Amino acid sequence: MQNDVIEKLIEQFRSLPGVGYKTAQRYAFSIIEGKAERAKRFAEAITEAKSKIGFCKVCGNFTDQDVCNICRTRNRKIVCVVKEPKDILSMEKVKTYNGVYHVLFGTISPLEHRGPDDIKIKELLARISSDGVEEVIMATNPDVEGDATAMYIAKLLRPLGVKVTRIAQGVSMGSDLEYADEVTLSKALEDRRQI
Repeated sequence: MQNDVIEKLIEQFRSLPGVGYKTAQRYAFSIIEGKAERAKRFAEAITEAKSKIGFCKVCGNFTDQDVCNICRTRNRKIVCVVKEPKDILSMEKVKTYNGVYHVLFGTISPLEHRGPDDIKIKELLARISSDGVEEVIMATNPDVEGDATAMYIAKLLRPLGVKVTRIAQGVSMGSDLEYADEVTLSKALEDRRQI
């Protein structure tokens, strides 16, 4: 039987996605066995991130400012649409994309009772008309919900004269962008197709 304080720390690490008991236990012992200053810096970094990081009011990316650096400095004529803010981090691995992003905060999923009004599609349409967007790249995950969302948005944008492309299937069907490597994402972005 472990000490209650240690168990509490292990359970906190276990609450993170993808962390099982053994990994959580290793993390906990690393904190306990390490220097007090390291534990303090770790706790401060978590607290600071939680208190200072929010969402960009333009695209929905993680930022510590009202408008993220990408929205302030990049080409606003090309918008890459992603499901979640963490997908932007994955797409940025490509290093050749110079457009901006739009986070939907979900995808259309009838099984989860999530329709078009439950994600940020209206905000995307507003950006397209106000920013003079020329191309929208659909970079939702290559699964049923991601494809359905991409097709729905493409249908809305066609009458507006905006070019709508979909990242190529270099990203495997059913996988998440978060786990794709730079070469695969770069190829998928290069080989995108109009939808």
